[in-house]
Amino acid sequence: MISHRRYLSVLAVLYLMVWIALAIDPINRADWALENALPLAFVVLIAVSYRWLLLSRISYTLIFLFLCLHTLGAHYTYAQVPYDDWIRALSGWSLNEAMGWERNHFDRFVHFSYGLLFAYPVREVFLRVANVRGFWGYFLPVDLTMSTSMIFELFEWGAAELFGGDLGIAYLGTQGDVWDAHKDMALASIGVIIAMTATALINVHLQRDFAREWVESLQVKRKRPLGEDEIARLWREQ
Repeated sequence: MISHRRYLSVLAVLYLMVWIALAIDPINRADWALENALPLAFVVLIAVSYRWLLLSRISYTLIFLFLCLHTLGAHYTYAQVPYDDWIRALSGWSLNEAMGWERNHFDRFVHFSYGLLFAYPVREVFLRVANVRGFWGYFLPVDLTMSTSMIFELFEWGAAELFGGDLGIAYLGTQGDVWDAHKDMALASIGVIIAMTATALINVHLQRDFAREWVESLQVKRKRPLGEDEIARLWREQ
């Protein structure tokens, strides 16, 4: 089987090819640059961290898929990705018409994909770095993914206020829906819950001590209260 580092290198080359192809003549160059700011920072983080935290092939594949979806959205702007035209060209029918959609839903799909695809890599980091077990190995990825989805919506709002005009509208991509941010966060939450539910079901089948680990993870590990009692103890030790 191909090594983790070689596998990561292959994905990096493939992503670079996708990124370069979609960097050519995007619909809105300013929006494309803004959309690529966070992914670029994340790619740098992956490149820097792989020496001390080499993730599984599954995690890198899921991250790769999400980055490709985001890169596609950045090329067209999320509100103008012609997915319905592609489906119509391939199958002869319209997904939007079949679902009764009047807006472009590619942004909704990517928010859902964020929860679905990032949940497992986040879980792996929690398991390997924070050494969480049982219930917390499933709850914390849900919690972090939902909270970062909310933070991104605040980031979008701030960027739209800062840049304003057509760039702010293109980046925000609400398409006139006043509940856009709420729906995006809800879809990310649904995605991560599906991912963690599937992971739990697999582990129920494969992990013999699954139930015991869950029970132990919910037991109190330190009987003494913290808060002011812990502050007093630390103060006495000064």
